Amino acid sequence: MKWSLSEISKQKRIEFEAILDLSDELKSRSNEILSVSPISAHGQVTYDDGLYLLDYQLKTTLTLPSSRSLKPVELPLDSFVSEIFATTEHLTDSSDLIIPLEKDLISLDESLADNILLEIPLQILTKDEENDEKLPAGKFWTVLSEEDYQKQQEEKQNDKKSPFSSLDGLFE
Repeated sequence: MKWSLSEISKQKRIEFEAILDLSDELKSRSNEILSVSPISAHGQVTYDDGLYLLDYQLKTTLTLPSSRSLKPVELPLDSFVSEIFATTEHLTDSSDLIIPLEKDLISLDESLADNILLEIPLQILTKDEENDEKLPAGKFWTVLSEEDYQKQQEEKQNDKKSPFSSLDGLFE
């Protein structure tokens, strides 16, 4: 769904409600995304004194691999997005929060894809993994929590304060 700047300027306010399938685009932009349900977006695009405001509510469900086990996890997204656009002649040096328009149109599809990708968390866990305190381990490795790592570092520091610490590794 796209709107030309002249169309928005004439109407001053355009309300929309759409259900879009951006699955292919999102999968091509992120290898982590396994599937995407149809995206529901409703909101408005308005024009005010050289600025174009795009406000909408987006709802979808992403299927992503778990950070620990790579099992599929469904992540529901429901967020409000508010973006401000301006043409290059209306931009000032102090307008960090304004997105410059490179074309004479505003694309809802691009905005949705960008904002969905920004909403993906770094850590995604299944329900079982969230409830389980035990972290994964292998034959010669283990995953440590930050607290366990800090304790391990403190123990190493205390061991080095010993007068015999300089003899470490002497007979190896």
